[in-house]
Parts: sequence; C-alpha cells; structure tokens
Amino acid sequence: QVQLVESGGGVVQAGGSLRLSCAASGRIFSNYVVGWFRQVPGKEREFGAVCLWTFGSTAYADSVKCRFTIARVVVKSTMYLSMNSLKPEDTAVYYCAIRNRAIVRDPSGWEYWGQGTQVTVSS
Repeated sequence: QVQLVESGGGVVQAGGSLRLSCAASGRIFSNYVVGWFRQVPGKEREFGAVCLWTFGSTAYADSVKCRFTIARVVVKSTMYLSMNSLKPEDTAVYYCAIRNRAIVRDPSGWEYWGQGTQVTVSS
C-alpha cells in the first residue's frame, strides 16, 4: 500500500510559476511509475506528466510540454511538478499518482492517488 500527500498549490498570476510536491509513504518498488494529473470541476481527470521511478524517463501531455517538468528524488520518496509560464487554463486540482510498470495516460489505469491540491492561475 502506498500513501501520497500533495502540497504546494496556491494562487498565482498568469506567467508565474509554482512547484508541487508529492510525498510518498509505503513500499515504492523500482518498477513503479509516477505521474501528475489534473481535473477541473465537471470535466474528466486528464493526464499531465509521467516519470519512471528508477530510470527517470519522462513524458508529457501536449498542453503542458515545455512548460511543466516532472521529477522525483528517490531517496526522499518524493515527486515534483515544476510549472512555469502558467496560464488561466491550467487552473485545476492537481493529483499525483503511482502505478505499477507501464506508462499509461488513462487515469483509470492508476492505482494510488493523492488527495489533490488546488492550483489557481489568475489572468
């Protein structure tokens, strides 16, 4: 069992930056994959970024590519999402998640989730 706790959300002006953190507790296996998703009320949860826990390979949704960076610090069991050049359309609740093995962009394929942290970008 893995528990995830996000932090770092808040209100920022368009063009600004935020860094989200996600602390994991429990057993993190070397073949785990970590990711960030976001959700706006009334819409489906959408994929943002993913990272292989051991090798660090990453992939991004087109909507955040070149603006967001996912990273993890293995010894701290913590993952991060650095968000730059934020836009009002980035406003959402951001969730971190962990799954076993494969990179999957469909949120229904992920096993463990954090409680979410609100990011609001004002214009």
